[in-house]
Amino acid sequence: MRMKIQTNKAPAAIGPYSQAVVIGNLIFTSGQIPLNPETGLLEGNDIVEQTHRVCKNLQAVLEASGSSLNNAVKTVCFLSKMEDFAAFNEVYAQYFTEKPARSCVAVKDLPKGALVEVEVIAEKE
Repeated sequence: MRMKIQTNKAPAAIGPYSQAVVIGNLIFTSGQIPLNPETGLLEGNDIVEQTHRVCKNLQAVLEASGSSLNNAVKTVCFLSKMEDFAAFNEVYAQYFTEKPARSCVAVKDLPKGALVEVEVIAEKE
């Protein structure tokens, strides 16, 4: 059975997609960019601030899905500049303490001019 997830504690989708989808015991989040859930505006001027917001958004989506960041099994991370990799890792490590499998790539552009986007696959608790 498939269940769509929506929470006001994370930004609303800016396109035709769900914040997350639960299938069985797995949660697939859509990529989160650093939008403030209350204003819908980009939050943070640098990679550190934006990564904190992205992780908080993912935390909210996973909690609404019946899980947490501790149950992440795979993340896919997109950076607008690979020069931000070290600073991104420092913040990311504060949230993903169980060290899920991960891919991290640099991309040309991200929506709304964001510096970072992260998506997660996690298990339900």
